[in-house]
Formats: sequence, structure tokens, C-alpha cells
Amino acid sequence: MTALTYQAPGSVSFIPEIWNADLLVAFEPLLVWASPIVSNNKYEGDIRKKGDVVHINSLLRPTVGDYTVADGMTAQRPETVDQKLPITQAKYLHVLIEDAERLQVGGGLDSPINQQMIRSLAREADTFMGGVIAAGATALPTIDASTGNIPQALYGGILDMMLALDDNDIPQGRYVVVSPRVKRHLIEHPSIANAAAYGEPGVTANGLIAQLAGFKLLSTTAMPAGADIVAGHSEFSTYASQFSGFREGQSEKYRANYIDTLHLYGGKIVRFPVLDTQNSDNTWDETKPTKGIVKATVNWGAGS
Repeated sequence: MTALTYQAPGSVSFIPEIWNADLLVAFEPLLVWASPIVSNNKYEGDIRKKGDVVHINSLLRPTVGDYTVADGMTAQRPETVDQKLPITQAKYLHVLIEDAERLQVGGGLDSPINQQMIRSLAREADTFMGGVIAAGATALPTIDASTGNIPQALYGGILDMMLALDDNDIPQGRYVVVSPRVKRHLIEHPSIANAAAYGEPGVTANGLIAQLAGFKLLSTTAMPAGADIVAGHSEFSTYASQFSGFREGQSEKYRANYIDTLHLYGGKIVRFPVLDTQNSDNTWDETKPTKGIVKATVNWGAGS
């Protein structure tokens, strides 16, 4: 160790270096795909009570008949169709905290490390859920933003998504998730820039930008491959998770304590009568995309 001008060369090694008591931690990733805005969690409680698969029954709509005095009425029995929500993902984090580190760092390491573990697991789950949603969404034509007014092209593409959902009687309370690149251009459109006249300005929870044209507009860096814009309703995707909390103990090999945690979760596209195809074995055909979620890519061109 080299002595500074104000230090005695013979004893400089005994002058302790100071560790900052506050640790720098990464910015918290905002949950979008796994948030209640985009995916419902209505079956989560069932999974925690009953195991790793929940059977979701869909009630088929009865047929309306024409009444005549001669024929009377024909009774119908309620009919359900089954779909399964499995827990498919198991992610863990396991870290060691040396006893020496506990002594050197003021305030301790446990709380910041716990927070970072939760954030890392949440980011993994959000990316997973984005993949589930995009894989099950109906693909719409590519939005051409290579020429002309880019904000208008993107805004027009979102209105086309609104029309596609309207045509299938998808209820209100919809969302649209866009990539950061789409957001950068979209907020130049007057309807977004002046969102106070249309929706809710200045909303930032869960990446929410504005509420406009019947959509809650969100943005995330965790966009799935092959999708720049995704729009839909939370009833058509469900997310369920089990978080084991933190376990602590003494390491057998090191003079340290370990902290670990386990996150179990799963997600799926939910099928509905009339909108989806029923199989002969009383299940839904899950090979076809849902009509309750749509997606589109953007052709940016060379100069945009």
C-alpha cells in the first residue's frame, strides 16, 4: 500500500479503508407481463392449496331455441370443457455471505441481497410470461414504419388491434404493451403526448405510460422475440406462482451463512367458449392462437 502525503510510511497498512454502508443495487425491473394489468392470477390460490396443476373448467353457452305450443321446450344439460394450468418453472437463487463481509459492511448485507434476489426472480418470471403470451397471440399484419409519419403509423397499428379485438367482442379493460423503440416514437403522437385529454397522464406503475383508446399503454424491455406490440385482455392469460421465501443456514464448507429461495410458477393462455375450438375429448385446441390477444411486428426500414 502506497502512503499518501499525509500518512506515515511505516504504519500506513494499519489505517483501515472505509466501506460505504449503503450498497449500490440494480434498478428494479418493472413487472409488465406477469402484472395483473396483463395476466390475471385468479387461480393462484388453488395451486397453493392443491398441487402443481389446476383444472380450469369452461362453461359452454346453451343454445337458444324457438318456442312453439306444439313442440314445447327441450332441456339442455350444462356442459364444461377442461383446460390445465401447470406449474412448469422452478427457479432458485443461492448465495453465501461471509462472516467477514457482515463485519466489514455497515448495516449488513442481508436486506439488499434479499431484495436483489426477489428482483432477479421477478425478471425471469416476467420474461417467461411474455413468451407465453406472445406465443399464443394472433399475429396481425406487419406495421410499416419505414416511410412517412412513424408515430402515426404506430398509432394506426394500435387502432387496428383495437378493431381486431372489437370484432371478437373482447371486453373493455384492455392493455397494449410496446417495446422501448415503439414507445420512443409513439409518444410523439399528439394523442399520447396530450394524453391528459384522453386518459391518465403521468402514470408509471408497472411501466404504464397512458390510458388511451380503450387501452392501458405499457412498455417493457422484456419484449418477446418477434413482437414489437402486443394487445389484449388479462382474462386471456393467467399467471400463478409459489414463492418459498428465504431459507438461511450455516455453510458446511465456508465460514459463512447461506441464503436461498425458490420460485415455482407457470402461465398459460386461457380458452373461452365460442372464441376457441373444442376437441372431441372435451378439451380445447391449444395449437391455435387466442383471439383475445393480438401481436404485430414493425418494419422500421433502414433510416428509422
